Amino acid sequence: MKLLIASDIHGAAKACERLMAAVAEHEPDRIVLLGDLLYHGPRNNLPDDYAPKRVIELLNAQAERIIAVRGNCEAEVDQMVLAFPCMATYNALLDPATGHTLFCTHGHVYGPGLHNSIHKLPALAPGDALVYGHTHIKVCQKSADLDGVTYFNPGSVGIPKDGSASYGVYEDGEFAHCEL
Repeated sequence: MKLLIASDIHGAAKACERLMAAVAEHEPDRIVLLGDLLYHGPRNNLPDDYAPKRVIELLNAQAERIIAVRGNCEAEVDQMVLAFPCMATYNALLDPATGHTLFCTHGHVYGPGLHNSIHKLPALAPGDALVYGHTHIKVCQKSADLDGVTYFNPGSVGIPKDGSASYGVYEDGEFAHCEL
């Protein structure tokens, strides 16, 4: 199972175009989007390339491959224009090769308490992963709270807060960060 994992596009069209080029390069089985897809939110400045209608076109072209969760900036109107479900608080994916669960969420309802994410952990077993966005900061580390659990945040596509736009790839039970 190969996943391309992205979060926090925030309507940034040129950044989303680079993400779609990465999708073409990596050829993942699925694209996992961790929320905050179209709107920039009241706490963020507008991205330089803010064009949510273009982001809608780009994402809808990949709708059959997308698994998405709701971020704190999603609204019901977003679901009306996106051709894939995007309003779930989380999605749990099972890696058939490892038997481990990837608990995918945005980071504002469930999170590891790193940076500005909430500290509310779901039930996870050793080998599982909490995959989240929200903070716009890349993370790949073992949990101090849950034995054998990995925390993975791909960073942000549209408004990175750690210096570089990024996404993640999950393959063969391993996570990796990639810059856009």
